[in-house]
Amino acid sequence: MNRQVIIFSVLGGLLILIAYWVSSNMEGKKRTFRTAPPKLVTTVFTETVKNTDIPIVITTSGNLMAKNRVELYAEVQGVFSRSDRTFKPGVRFGKGSRLLQINSDEHVANLRAQKSNLYNQVVLLLPDLKLDYAESFPKWEAYVRDYDMNGPVKALPEPASEKEKLFISGKNLYTAWYNVKNQEERLAKYTIRAPFSGILTEALVNPGTLVRAGQKLGEYIDPSVYELEVAVNTSYGNLLEIGKSVELHNVEKTQTWTGKIVRVNSRVDQASQTIPVFITVRGEGLKEGMYLEAALMAKEEKETFEINRKLLFDENKLFVVQDTLLAVATVEPVYFKENTVVVKGLKDGEKILARVVPAAHAGMRVKELLIE
Repeated sequence: MNRQVIIFSVLGGLLILIAYWVSSNMEGKKRTFRTAPPKLVTTVFTETVKNTDIPIVITTSGNLMAKNRVELYAEVQGVFSRSDRTFKPGVRFGKGSRLLQINSDEHVANLRAQKSNLYNQVVLLLPDLKLDYAESFPKWEAYVRDYDMNGPVKALPEPASEKEKLFISGKNLYTAWYNVKNQEERLAKYTIRAPFSGILTEALVNPGTLVRAGQKLGEYIDPSVYELEVAVNTSYGNLLEIGKSVELHNVEKTQTWTGKIVRVNSRVDQASQTIPVFITVRGEGLKEGMYLEAALMAKEEKETFEINRKLLFDENKLFVVQDTLLAVATVEPVYFKENTVVVKGLKDGEKILARVVPAAHAGMRVKELLIE
């Protein structure tokens, strides 16, 4: 029994030695034929820098407002009686047309009473004038003869002397005349006429409505010329010139118009640090309140290059290709557009990344595909 144990023990040891020897030889062979892993090369798209003078076009936007617009308010009280045309939004009126008539019967009656009072006072004055101021009597007599109760009151005759003037003033004649004149001026406020040819954009009353003094009645505009107020950064304020042409277009960019800068505000908006600029524009298809975008030509930046905004990182850095390796270049952003940025600091002939490369870093080995 012991002999069998010894034999099996010896055989087991031999098997272990053989297995160890085989394993060692195989590992040695593996180590002998193992090769270094290949270095990764990333294919990238590049473009060659060519600096030029790039025009800086400021893009801004705003809402159109009619250059000539009037908010209609009542200065007197009464019932809205009539209008030359229907008093509704969208209705056009010619210059001088009656936009709105407020019933003035009561005021007309009061005016006639005042005019009658003035007439009576002048008539009562005639006998005294004939006796004391005979040289002035004919012109006062003519004034009474031509007095029109239904027409505008005429100015009183000029006194021939200071003494005559004091005499007339003592009879309260000037007070009576100014009362009549005041009533005539107030009568004109019962009729609101169009100051220019235009269109009614808002109507807040209807015929038969009682109108009160100070009440807003509507809005009236001239649809032939509009103004666009836009905000421009203060850094370009000194480059904006009155009279300079501006290209305008709608949001969809399906229509374009040419405007002109007419005013530049000298006050800076403290919140946004921008300057209000006013542009006039005429043309078909323009409407009050329409949203437009403006492209203002500010200046040309010398020796600059335009790149995609996505290529810029850390505000002023981008990748350039140097001898198949990526390197970081520092640039000076001059002007940011919607999708691109104009930069300074790149040299002519330098190659930069044309598209963003994920996980890009300085020293990364790349293979170029040049975009012309």
